Amino acid sequence: MTVALTRRDYSLTGPEGERSVERGLAAAEWYHPDIPRKRLKELMRRRDGPALRDLAIWVTLIVGSGALGGYFWGTWLAVPFFIVYGVLYGSSSDSRWHECGHGTAFKTSWLNEVVYQVACFMIMRNPEVWRWSHARHHTDTIIVGRDPEIIAMRPPKNWEIALNFLALPNVWNAIKQTALHARGKLTADQETFIPKSEWSKVFLVARIWVAIYAAVIALALFLQSWLPLMYVGLPTIYGGWLVMYTGLTQHTGLAEDVLDHRLNTRTIYMNPILRFMYLNMNYHIEHHMYPMVPYYNLPELHKEIKKDLPEPYKNTFQAYREIITALFRQRKNPGFYYKRELPPGAKPFRPELHEVTPAAAQ
Repeated sequence: MTVALTRRDYSLTGPEGERSVERGLAAAEWYHPDIPRKRLKELMRRRDGPALRDLAIWVTLIVGSGALGGYFWGTWLAVPFFIVYGVLYGSSSDSRWHECGHGTAFKTSWLNEVVYQVACFMIMRNPEVWRWSHARHHTDTIIVGRDPEIIAMRPPKNWEIALNFLALPNVWNAIKQTALHARGKLTADQETFIPKSEWSKVFLVARIWVAIYAAVIALALFLQSWLPLMYVGLPTIYGGWLVMYTGLTQHTGLAEDVLDHRLNTRTIYMNPILRFMYLNMNYHIEHHMYPMVPYYNLPELHKEIKKDLPEPYKNTFQAYREIITALFRQRKNPGFYYKRELPPGAKPFRPELHEVTPAAAQ
């Protein structure tokens, strides 16, 4: 579907944010299907067991692949083990910080916080920045001028998206922001969603990270070997491709400025390996509608509300046929997007906001 749009200002300090507030899109009411209260409470129940099991598997795979990569270092046999290590370190850490950041993975709060801090370091996302960034993302999902986590802005920079399959722009931006935070400063956008009382935590984390990376680099220089950096730092680059592969499927190519997650978010069926790496975030409509439901309960939540949702994508390949088409069409026509069709009997929510109006882009 196409609407009249020109280039938009996605910054959080520009006119689009003010326009979103005026249109009632900021911190607004979102559509939620009807679920019996008792059933919803059951689905929201957190347990340590499933998360500890998945954490044990994840850590074992990281340690095992890292140990074998180090053992075979200097030979071609190290390559497959570091490929596995890199994806586990630089990609699957994304879903770990995400779930623990919501505080839903474990019932025990300190376990959520420990895994959150470690996973954020692995993927180079300041935990104090992303705690507040992600809260805003859920409050104002894909609302232009409000959501700081929109991956593909219109018209999209396809070359930058392609490079992020090597994590290069993301890591370079993370390095610049870490340096900025270590100097005691925030970006203008970050100042809009991080409370001033939390700024000192952002700066402290950045300074600790700088010290850790400096120590790893010093060790690599002392040993005259890249090996230390293959364990810390570089995996975020050479193992970061899966983050982009899964991340683009969440919202790219769908509607902006709507208050219905059925229209701006995808649910995709995935195989068990991808679901483990992604911690069931393929059920992304369900997660956005009910972010306090733990990842291990999302398949059951999906069963409860699937009759009210658009048809799930059968796999990531089906989703990417749509995403790639949208990214190329939006280069010339920023107003193009795919309109998700609701199933028969599903009611639209605030239908006046189900389309991006031309006025929103002026």
